[in-house]
Amino acid sequence: MVQQLPAETTQEIIYPDSDGQPMSDNTKQFRWIVVIKENLEILFANNDDVFVAGDLLWYPVEGNNKIRQAPDAMVVFGRPKVDRGSYKQWTENNIPPQVVFEILSPGNRTGKMLQKAIFYQRYGVEEYYIYDPDDVELTGFIRSGDLLEPIEEINGWVSPRLGIRFELKKDTLEIYRPDGQKFLTPVELDRLREQERQRAEDAIAQLEEEKKLREQEQQRYQALIEKLRQQGIDPEQL
Repeated sequence: MVQQLPAETTQEIIYPDSDGQPMSDNTKQFRWIVVIKENLEILFANNDDVFVAGDLLWYPVEGNNKIRQAPDAMVVFGRPKVDRGSYKQWTENNIPPQVVFEILSPGNRTGKMLQKAIFYQRYGVEEYYIYDPDDVELTGFIRSGDLLEPIEEINGWVSPRLGIRFELKKDTLEIYRPDGQKFLTPVELDRLREQERQRAEDAIAQLEEEKKLREQEQQRYQALIEKLRQQGIDPEQL
């Protein structure tokens, strides 16, 4: 009797969309993640082939779901703006994120950032920025060959990929777009929009008032012309 063995099956590898870790440890860290991510979205809003994400799991190696990181913010040039559950690099023309940001928190300190630096160096990141909002310290790395080298003078540094400029102040970090506009919080952006809306309404109201004054002046002029004609005076002969 011949016994037929069952065909060998390959178990499908699942790449989870979540690592079970919170996006942030506190409100300050979360605020900075949102500010950087959302302002980068605004900066590249008109570039369909620039993908920006926050806290998205990045899997660089097909077949291994243990090799992964979830940068606080990342930018990928050459990939479309579409929703993703995770960033599986082998399905993205094997393009790694070129720029990543990490925001320090009490539970996310320098040692962990060093581990992430090794990961980002190994898998192709070109620029890596770490900001500590508690101590107002910014650290940056830029790729040189196979290595991510520290940026010696980060204050005033302009990102080669993003074109944004970093300015360290006494109590905060300021980031400026290539056009000189500062990265703003959602609240600041809303206030700015409200100011612009109010200025537009004021300008419209002023134009309406000027139009009304012109109409009144025209009416007075026509009344004067009519009065002269009633007195037998031809205004055109004056």
